Amino acid sequence: MGWWQVNADTLAGSRFVISPFAEAFASLRLLHTAEAAHPGERRWLDAHLPDYRRRLARDPVTALLVRAGIGREWTADFLSPAPRDGEPFEQGVARVRAACPGAARADLTVSLRGPVPERLERDDLPERAADLLTYVWTTAVRPYWPHRRRILEADVVARTAQVSRGGWASALDALRPGTRWLGENRLQVNAHEYPPREASGAELVFVPVTTQRIGWVAWEGTDRYALIYPCAGALADADNAPVPASLGALLGTGRAGVLVRLGSPLSTSQLVAVTGQGLGSVGRHLRVLLDAGLVERRRAGRSVLYSRTAAGQVLVEAVEAGNRSGTRRS
Repeated sequence: MGWWQVNADTLAGSRFVISPFAEAFASLRLLHTAEAAHPGERRWLDAHLPDYRRRLARDPVTALLVRAGIGREWTADFLSPAPRDGEPFEQGVARVRAACPGAARADLTVSLRGPVPERLERDDLPERAADLLTYVWTTAVRPYWPHRRRILEADVVARTAQVSRGGWASALDALRPGTRWLGENRLQVNAHEYPPREASGAELVFVPVTTQRIGWVAWEGTDRYALIYPCAGALADADNAPVPASLGALLGTGRAGVLVRLGSPLSTSQLVAVTGQGLGSVGRHLRVLLDAGLVERRRAGRSVLYSRTAAGQVLVEAVEAGNRSGTRRS
């Protein structure tokens, strides 16, 4: 297993950050694997994978670079520099473009676990990688970024609340498979056998991305470490809780959408993310549902989480049962 040595001060100073560049690179990896984790990812792939493949078919060198750089166990370091807090996509991709060509080829020998193909023995690999990432960001990520950012912000709220409730150990154990707190200042970051790294005293950030099967680690020397992880699945697939038409007719579509998604506790920010409604609308719906005894709220650290009451649960289940019965009769 791969693990980092992280002392108490470094962990206490670590934080969750949102990175447009990490989201773009995660999306590139999803296009590369073409393996959707849920229907929302499948629709996104159906919309963007054909053009992505046509682009690589016109540029076989870049296509080979992607296959070489995104290995089964390791990604070439120059392709995914450690995200920085508040850094826009343009600055992140500029760091890829500025990578040393020789270092880029050396990184490829690690991801390939062997020599670089002759066609990649060239000095424009960082520029080609940056151009491809810019294409992915511009065509396949930026149009969705406002919604994705809300989802990522909601995940950060949930993770921060988890730290407040159970400490860093519980939050780290739940980040992604292969990540857990081992004790004795050791953070396991993946299941691969790599030498441990001394991260004590460095900047440590945790970065959510919306893709559900993709995560990785990154670092810059010994000064900055990042662990990129898939955000909570319930938040990543906003379509996983359809609103029954009959419940919408009873409560109103927006209010019903809030109630349906409260099968597990969510904060107001999370509800804004998964419903696509404005903060004011979600707040008004919650007040009505609270007054009706259909939802309840409790404080978790600095966050307030809402969930369905027993009465709310009965209402949702009754509507769903009625819909299933109606479907059978038809």
